[in-house]
Amino acid sequence: MSSALLTDHYELTMVDAARHSGRASRRSVFEVFARRLPSGRRYGVVAGTQRLIDEIEKFHFGDEELAFLSDNSVVGEDTLNWLADYRFSGTIRGYREGEIYFPHSPILQVEGTFEEACLVETLVLSVLNHDTAIASAASRMVQSAGGRPLIEMGSRRTSEHAAWAAARAAYLVGFSHTSNLEAGRRFGIPTLGTAAHAFTLLHDSEEEAFRAQIATLGSDTTLLVDTFDVERAVERAISVAGPNLGAVRIDSGDLPVVVRQVREQLDRLGATSTRIVVTNDLDEYTIAALQASPVDAYGVGTSVVTGSGHPAAGLVYKLVSRQDDSGQQVSVSKTSVGKANPGGQKKAVRVIKDGIAQYEQVMTGETLHPDITESRELLVDYMSNGERLEHDTSLSAAREHHLHAIAELPPHAFRLADGEPAIETVIN
Repeated sequence: MSSALLTDHYELTMVDAARHSGRASRRSVFEVFARRLPSGRRYGVVAGTQRLIDEIEKFHFGDEELAFLSDNSVVGEDTLNWLADYRFSGTIRGYREGEIYFPHSPILQVEGTFEEACLVETLVLSVLNHDTAIASAASRMVQSAGGRPLIEMGSRRTSEHAAWAAARAAYLVGFSHTSNLEAGRRFGIPTLGTAAHAFTLLHDSEEEAFRAQIATLGSDTTLLVDTFDVERAVERAISVAGPNLGAVRIDSGDLPVVVRQVREQLDRLGATSTRIVVTNDLDEYTIAALQASPVDAYGVGTSVVTGSGHPAAGLVYKLVSRQDDSGQQVSVSKTSVGKANPGGQKKAVRVIKDGIAQYEQVMTGETLHPDITESRELLVDYMSNGERLEHDTSLSAAREHHLHAIAELPPHAFRLADGEPAIETVIN
């Protein structure tokens, strides 16, 4: 399916007008960056780049798309003819998926003629703003969980396609499983799921429901114990499954209190290996509040698929360089109040000392500050001349890179209270 109409009307009218002015073929560089991090965040996480490259490869105008543009007089005949042969033929480079970013980090660069790079703006931003927002929120949850597994289970709280994209972004930063089967099929993410309250209510008794589930899924399953009375349900669960029951799930109540009581009850019943899984509208703050509780795993829904209050990362796509009439690249930038950005195509490095990130150096020149002795290049090539470049862009590689990148952050990066970005972005 073509992704060509996953865009805004004005992308096409800009191209149409630029073709009339004779400027559409000027070589141009667009950069994606955030002017600021969402309130309360100390860092962001790049995600969605591989999904974006997939969509750009499908960005072409077939008969149906061209007919729609013609019927609605979106562009003129000359531009329609040009669109009929459109394929992105430029260069895309950016931060790796799983990389940490900060304000003004040039996390993606799109280089090509103005007309071809302009057309993909909305697609670039819709993919990266969504996936980056999810990954950034999910990473905070992973850090709050302190090594305990997190299950992504928010499909019913977002649109059907955003659901599997969100599952991918959450898994990228350390979630262990998803409930979404399409995410499992597309990306090989481990899937989990057992039963909801409706399954218990379907049966004539809670005990009957537990027996049916265990008969089908085995004693290593997870039984939901808060449909009625938690204490009685835990007793029934162990009576039916025995002391080797896999887990119980709690989806309501004062979780620190209920979890402690359930752990004590399970231990009294000899079910010392039975795990406790909690759900119930969790986010990074409630997960952090449960650090001292005997929780074995968390199931997170609404907050992860909605970016925990920040459903878009605030990324923008700005022209920073273009050819002039002599064929030379010149720096361009906005100077609007509150929206100014430095022009020129950037390079970016993470400056490191003793294994800890000190600051991010963003520069338009080639020379690092002479005091820098250890740094890490942040931009890698994804496409050249419209062709995808071969390097390890798997989801497992992104997970591994995120672990490396986040290990470089100073300890204060993981505070949940409001504060400045974990490290400064130095632009020169």
